[in-house]
Amino acid sequence: VVLGAYDERCALTGLKLLNGGGRAEVAAAHIRPVEASGPDIVSNGIALSGTAHWMFDRGLITLSDGLEILISRQANDPDGIRGFINRTGRAFTPLRPHDRPHPHFLGWHRENCFKQ
Repeated sequence: VVLGAYDERCALTGLKLLNGGGRAEVAAAHIRPVEASGPDIVSNGIALSGTAHWMFDRGLITLSDGLEILISRQANDPDGIRGFINRTGRAFTPLRPHDRPHPHFLGWHRENCFKQ
């Protein structure tokens, strides 16, 4: 459902890459993990490519409530990350407002995962 909401496009890079079988090379990621009492709902999910998912889970990138992509000061290659994310510096979002990342979950990610 999350991948459909994002049109199978990575929210951070904007890339919509398809493998040889026509399957999108993007995965649904939880903003607040289920293990941390995060619900399994679209507004607690985001579509991410493999590298973006890895950086998000490790707190090297996160999103502001306004969906600006924030890069950790602890990242060893912030310029490389800036070149990797889309040029706008903001996450791509689903068209339907109630499918967009909820500020409650984004705040949890910034407070509990993001490496300031």
